[in-house]
Amino acid sequence: MTAAVDRPSLLAGLAEVLHEVAGTPAEKVVPEAGFEADLDIDSLTMVEVVVACEEKWGVRIPDEALEGMRTVGDAVDFIATAGGGAA
Repeated sequence: MTAAVDRPSLLAGLAEVLHEVAGTPAEKVVPEAGFEADLDIDSLTMVEVVVACEEKWGVRIPDEALEGMRTVGDAVDFIATAGGGAA
């Protein structure tokens, strides 16, 4: 059995990814924040974020899942349930 990363750690890691990829200040990365509406992450930048997350946590984020990811919390939940941090 593999231990999953806790949600606060995933949130902090996602804040790092968003800062590296898009220059987003960490304090803006909260579960309720919308990628497009609140963080100004466009679709091209989101692809870069997804690739970085896949590499960081060893998860696969399919296009179908990405379509439903509107908020930071959505992404954290997906990575947590996909076994993020297990790799």
